Amino acid sequence: MDEALRENIFGALEQVVDPELGIDIVNLGLVYELDMDDEGNTTITMTLTSMGCPLAPIIVDEVKKALNDIPEVKDVQVDIVWNPPWTRDKMSRYAKIALGIQ
Repeated sequence: MDEALRENIFGALEQVVDPELGIDIVNLGLVYELDMDDEGNTTITMTLTSMGCPLAPIIVDEVKKALNDIPEVKDVQVDIVWNPPWTRDKMSRYAKIALGIQ
């Protein structure tokens, strides 16, 4: 996958906002990995801010919807992982400022 497509996908994922925190999943550091095969089958490996998050199915649906408009993406699979665990250290500077975290 070329860098422009990768940036396009991450740009689309920035439209997916964590409903509890009001910050997108990219800036929160929830997206760990992005893979795409030659047929356009795309796998997003990500985590959530807490185990047992009741909003997990909604976030997964939003990820799939966000990538619908990218022609190279044919199918999306979202793998939720808990290892490594998410911490505030994974957040971007933008997310930390928006949430008032030093």
